[in-house]
Amino acid sequence: MFLRVAIALQTLALFAAPITAGLLLSSPDGRALHSVSAYGVFAAALLHLVTAILVWRPGGGSPRAILYAAGFFGLTLAQIALGIAHVKTVHVPLGALMFGMSVLQLSRVWAGRRTHVAAAA
Repeated sequence: MFLRVAIALQTLALFAAPITAGLLLSSPDGRALHSVSAYGVFAAALLHLVTAILVWRPGGGSPRAILYAAGFFGLTLAQIALGIAHVKTVHVPLGALMFGMSVLQLSRVWAGRRTHVAAAA
């Protein structure tokens, strides 16, 4: 359950980032808002990584979720570095890829839950 919540928060934070990027282009306060959304994505990705570790180690879950979370955290760090360096030609497509990956992972986690519930019934 905690992993689903962490991935849902991550997906929500990634959904907000391009909205604040649009504000970055259209309003004077957009830079601060996009910075706040970047911190939110970083915090959500870190929460996802910590949650994946806690689900695996004490919870006896699969270590596969840790690999995904660690890779996603690495992409988040790269995304932040690209944004600070103003490399928009890579920053924008990587952000879209990260959102798609997060939605895919969220759908897998929710589908996995339905499979376990159906198997138990």
